[in-house]
Amino acid sequence: MSERMLGALLVAASAAAFGSMALFGRWAQESGATTPGLILVRFVLAAVILVGFMRVRDISFPPTRQWVPIAAMGGFGYVGQAYCYFLALEHADASLVALLLYLYPAFVAILAAIFLRERIGLVTAAALVLALAGTALVVGGGSGRPLGIALGIGAAIVYSIYITVGAVVTRGLDAIAVSTVVCIAAAGSSALIVAVLLLTGHDVSVAGSPRGWVSLGAIAVVCTAVAILAFFAGLRLLGPTSTSVLSTLEPVVTVGLATTLLGESLGAVQAIGAALVLAAVIWLALSQRPAPAEVPPV
Repeated sequence: MSERMLGALLVAASAAAFGSMALFGRWAQESGATTPGLILVRFVLAAVILVGFMRVRDISFPPTRQWVPIAAMGGFGYVGQAYCYFLALEHADASLVALLLYLYPAFVAILAAIFLRERIGLVTAAALVLALAGTALVVGGGSGRPLGIALGIGAAIVYSIYITVGAVVTRGLDAIAVSTVVCIAAAGSSALIVAVLLLTGHDVSVAGSPRGWVSLGAIAVVCTAVAILAFFAGLRLLGPTSTSVLSTLEPVVTVGLATTLLGESLGAVQAIGAALVLAAVIWLALSQRPAPAEVPPV
């Protein structure tokens, strides 16, 4: 097997793992897990696995002076995106949430133009318009409540900020080490949120059935730790542009699983909108606007 073929398989496997997170998230919620409990388990287990991987591979942590900005990425960006994403699943179809999240490349292009002074060319502008038009069709023909739609878009916005900041603060650092610090910080932030909720009398549940525990384990192990490791292993073999294009399999996997296992369906208008969103994302990737390679995906 050639290196490019192996890289493509690794990236595709990573996209499938990330794409299945909505399915496991819905099952965990149906089994009694609340969003704070789900997110805490996800990041604690993922952090433990990534720390173990670093020790086995003898990978060093980033310099201490760079921990603060990376930890902020995890504690605020990663956790904020996760809360928006899983809360959105409580108020909208998984397929709709997945497609809304994939607005993030468009938001990254806009933020990079504003804060990093990158120029938005004609091709990028056309892709942005295409993405927004597709999203309008997806939302207009969907069954999600306004809160679920707002949270799905919020997840994309938070993720785009996370990527834009990460492009600056993680430059030149080992991607696995950055991912590990991000997950450690996310676990700490999630634990603090859960502690505050418990002290103020709010209910925080983890899982109430074997299926719930299996779903939580899958979210942490398969959809986070393994997906991150496969993504960066594939990235090294395939390059950033091809990796970004293949990563668009993620919402396709989510829609497929939601249709098959959750009984969801896309109407004709939504299907056209979804196709436009994916076309725009691929167009942005091919125009050299993939997510920065140093930033761990969510």
